[in-house]
Amino acid sequence: MMMMGETWSQLGSLIATAMFLWAMFDKYFPHHLRSLILSHTKKLTSLVYPYIQIKFPEFTGEYLKRSEAYAAIETYLSSKSSSEAKSLKAVVVKDSSQPVQLSMDENEEVTDEFEGMKVWWGVTKIPPRTQSFSFYPAMEEKRYYKLTFHKSHRETLCGKYINHVLQEGKAITVRNRQRRLCINNPSQNWGGYRSTKWSHVTFEHPASFDTLAMDSKKKEEIINDLIKFSEGKEYYAKIGKAWKRGYLLYGPPGTGKSSMIAAMANYLNYDIYDLELTTVKDNTELRRLLIETTSKSIIVIEDIDCSLDLTGQRKKKKEQEKDEEKEDPASKMAKGEEESSSKVTLSGLLNFIDGLWSACGGERIIVFTTNYVEKLDPALVRRGRMDKHIEMSYCGFEAFKVLAKNYLDVDSHELFATIGHLLEETDMTPADVAENLMPKSQNEDAETCLKKLIEAIKTAKEEATKKAEEEARLKAEKEEKEKQEATQEDVKENGVDVVKDDKTLGNEVKENGVTA
Repeated sequence: MMMMGETWSQLGSLIATAMFLWAMFDKYFPHHLRSLILSHTKKLTSLVYPYIQIKFPEFTGEYLKRSEAYAAIETYLSSKSSSEAKSLKAVVVKDSSQPVQLSMDENEEVTDEFEGMKVWWGVTKIPPRTQSFSFYPAMEEKRYYKLTFHKSHRETLCGKYINHVLQEGKAITVRNRQRRLCINNPSQNWGGYRSTKWSHVTFEHPASFDTLAMDSKKKEEIINDLIKFSEGKEYYAKIGKAWKRGYLLYGPPGTGKSSMIAAMANYLNYDIYDLELTTVKDNTELRRLLIETTSKSIIVIEDIDCSLDLTGQRKKKKEQEKDEEKEDPASKMAKGEEESSSKVTLSGLLNFIDGLWSACGGERIIVFTTNYVEKLDPALVRRGRMDKHIEMSYCGFEAFKVLAKNYLDVDSHELFATIGHLLEETDMTPADVAENLMPKSQNEDAETCLKKLIEAIKTAKEEATKKAEEEARLKAEKEEKEKQEATQEDVKENGVDVVKDDKTLGNEVKENGVTA
């Protein structure tokens, strides 16, 4: 028993001596000599220790920006940490469907395998060497992930495995993130602490291609186009084009243009950036907004024909305003606050969607919507800028069947034939059809709503007929009035000619000396 006590006593003294010597060595030994000794010690250790270690620090760069590699590794190891590690740490993740992410705590270790090769991951924290006051105490600690593997696997793990971990971590982040609906902030709000060019809310629109009122063949064509684009990174690089695609949605109001955008975003799992052009001061601000958008996003400019005067009529409009101001100088002051300060030009918008700046980033879709496609400048909507033109037309029978299934859960009914015949003769938007199909009380069943829709279509048909007759009457009256005015003008001109002829004849008689 005494021998055991003596052994422990000697061991304790040995450990204490070693700690004392290490402290003296670390604190008082010259730095260059200390580095030299440590270097040779590592070389000697590597002869008998066959493992390699790679560190991934949490913060890098001059401004202590959190490393993207560290965040990707933390996400990648989250599932392994929650199942293997005994000590876990909860990390709050913003804009994610899983707001709390579990990761292993310091001095924990988990294993992973890649192509039959085993690796070990651990987290280590180095406390600050000196105690000092700081407004950011968390940044004083240095935390990093440590990857350990056998040196015989060096070539494979240093390349393929690390790339695999980073890409998979980023992919998991994208899958778990909450998609955003963003709107651009006015430029006067861009400055200041933590200010951003875009504000966002969680995108929760439920629209999908299954619920979209459209012909099934047309929907399938659009879906195939979206899939081809989203998987076309290598193809776009091969043909030398920026990885983007433009869609032009045009048609009367209420035909589902906004629902189409939401369905596209939900199908591709993309964010939406709703760009309000009237708040953008000039082309430079427009480019800065583009740079701040992320990949896997849809940039939307709704009602492009109303956003700004980009149809080539701006110069004519300004000249007209100048003439008005000359006549009434006070009008300039009266309209001062009402005039838009935006100086975005057609050239700037074209460069935004198809110029050099459009290649900053990738996997973006640009969508324009308009009710009057004929008003847009041809240069704005040509192929290569707006690659795919999609007409959102009035409700047809196929679209009606989708709405009937959505709103009434009805696949067929004896009234379908009547409704189909009426829709062929009458223009009614999907929004109007949907409003009539929606039950307004618990007592309304499918048949009641279908009959209500039939009456609405008949009413719309009668109103359309009356409107057409009224337009025809007004047109006929206008033509008749123009015809009468033309006749009166001819009579007036002929009467003047007769008078002129009588005067000419009188002068000739007088000159020849002939009297009546």
